[in-house]
Amino acid sequence: MAFNGKDLRPESWTELQELLFQDTWDQKISRYRSPFVYRGLGDASYPLLTSLMRLNGPFEVLEHHLLRNFKKYAHRNAVPGDNIWNWLAVAQHHGLPTRLLDWTHSPLVALHFATAKLQKFDRDGVIWCLNYAQNKEYLPPRFKRVMDMEGTNIFTVDMLSEVCNSLRELDEVQNEDFLVFFEPPSLDERIVSQHALFTMLSNNTSCLDDYLKAHPDLYFRIIIPAELKWEIRDKLDQANITERVLFPGLDGLSSWLKRHYSPSK
Repeated sequence: MAFNGKDLRPESWTELQELLFQDTWDQKISRYRSPFVYRGLGDASYPLLTSLMRLNGPFEVLEHHLLRNFKKYAHRNAVPGDNIWNWLAVAQHHGLPTRLLDWTHSPLVALHFATAKLQKFDRDGVIWCLNYAQNKEYLPPRFKRVMDMEGTNIFTVDMLSEVCNSLRELDEVQNEDFLVFFEPPSLDERIVSQHALFTMLSNNTSCLDDYLKAHPDLYFRIIIPAELKWEIRDKLDQANITERVLFPGLDGLSSWLKRHYSPSK
């Protein structure tokens, strides 16, 4: 196994499994309960840019207009509860550009996304591993108080509503950037199957890569060597970590079958 700063590079499937589940033992409760969440990307060179940033142009001022019009035109039953964080979660889930990034509690789901695109099998992938429990130390006091009262390290939409009721208010909490982890409601089977959650920076122009460079204790990365991707992909399929499971419905089924029957060369 190679090690380069915050990057770990396994040389085999066995080493990869060790890395995916490292540091997950919780001595306080004598259980394996990971403090990390995971994000898999097919190309290790990809930055952690939000879909809002990828709009380019004056994206920071477009955020409000995008969400306002999404709320205006969406079906009245589209969101379970009329608060901003429910709306934001639903918008992200359906492809609207937002400041959110998708993560998962499951390292194997992240591994799926790092190996799902066959056209990227010629390059290294990556799994970002973020310590949400440690991140609590960098939150503003009023955010930490709500977490302490609830005895948790990740927000729900209801908890977020107790400390902040709008994106503009979030921007104004403090000058220094901070990172929020929150779990959406179980909007559909996809959210549940992917064990999904979101990250959100307090400033929509800030990049998560830069935030993590300033807080190196919060993360490490597992580099997925290109030469291991076919073995990983086939073993994930055998373990039923596939589009058919993670994207329930005919679209997921079709994506799985298309990839499953594609030649390896």
